[in-house]
Amino acid sequence: MDRKILGISGGIAVIIAIVAVMLLTPNLESTPIQKHNEKIGLVINAPHSAISLQDLNQIYAEASSTGIGRSNVYMFWNIVEPVRGEYDWKQSDVLMSFNKNNNLKVTLFFSVINGETLGPFPNWIGKPSLNAIGEDRLVNVLDAILSRYDIIDTVVIAGETESQFRYHEQNIPVYKELFNGVYAKLKEKHPDVQIGNGFALHNVLNKNLEHIVSDLAIGDFVAFSYFPVDTLNDIVKTPEEAKADLQKTFEIIPDKKIGLFEVSWSTSDFVGGNETSQQIFLEKSFEFYTENESKIEFFTWYRQYDRPDGTCVIDKPEIANQTLTVGGGSGLGSSEYIMERLSHYICNSGLLDVDGTPKSSWNEFKNQIELIN
Repeated sequence: MDRKILGISGGIAVIIAIVAVMLLTPNLESTPIQKHNEKIGLVINAPHSAISLQDLNQIYAEASSTGIGRSNVYMFWNIVEPVRGEYDWKQSDVLMSFNKNNNLKVTLFFSVINGETLGPFPNWIGKPSLNAIGEDRLVNVLDAILSRYDIIDTVVIAGETESQFRYHEQNIPVYKELFNGVYAKLKEKHPDVQIGNGFALHNVLNKNLEHIVSDLAIGDFVAFSYFPVDTLNDIVKTPEEAKADLQKTFEIIPDKKIGLFEVSWSTSDFVGGNETSQQIFLEKSFEFYTENESKIEFFTWYRQYDRPDGTCVIDKPEIANQTLTVGGGSGLGSSEYIMERLSHYICNSGLLDVDGTPKSSWNEFKNQIELIN
């Protein structure tokens, strides 16, 4: 199940909706705010797919006012380089300008691997296997992105990587060779940019895939997303147990920094969540951060706003004209059952309601950052 693409598909609609306006609008200047902590981030998102440029500016300013110092930007190869060697920056320029104007560093997610799915890739590449992606092609596009946006200091090349190799461990050496080649060439041009891969910690723990993470602990850091859920996407952990799960990252990766790419707790009662447990886990997750700060590359909370129920996952998830494949069947344990819970989880994982009403975790988030700063 490829959650990464599902979680951000609404963001693509937002970008498309505002690109035309952005091209006609001068750079926006932000008001100076409190000190930013570049290791603490928030996934900044709009509550609705239809939103004005002014609203989006306010959303970024609101996020920045908490004291965060970074956000995630999710970019897709087929959007950035639709024609080989010709780059289209309209969409990414929008997001990067908002981040820069609000003094935020960026963690770039670039989906060479996206769970069970590869890509999405441009049509001129087709649908390649791992060994046919092309090291130089990947280096060229990432170099172009990093050269254009100097606020990117961290790159996650692959996400939910454990799902790609769960049943195909024989392909791990192929990917390691690709990653190591790309890493070496990018480091020559961008020595200060940190590069790694991402894994879904809840999947790793639920499915006993720690060995895959250990085998792919390459690059500058190992990134993790985290939901406190079982394999059906129901919340089954207490906040204290969830904090203990975060601690297990150091058992899996004892000799390299970790990044918390997307840490979350949903308030949807449909999957067993509520505002009280979200606030407690937020406190516990910041405890984890402060206790282990020297071992952590970045810590990013997922996410700012709720979305309307039913808008976070669709039956056949589709992005950039590529449809993701999921298991068939119906009933308990089927893809429909799991995706329904995933949709409720994601749509209600924000710190602010759809209408902008703060949950108790919103003020707690700001308080925790103030304590750290």
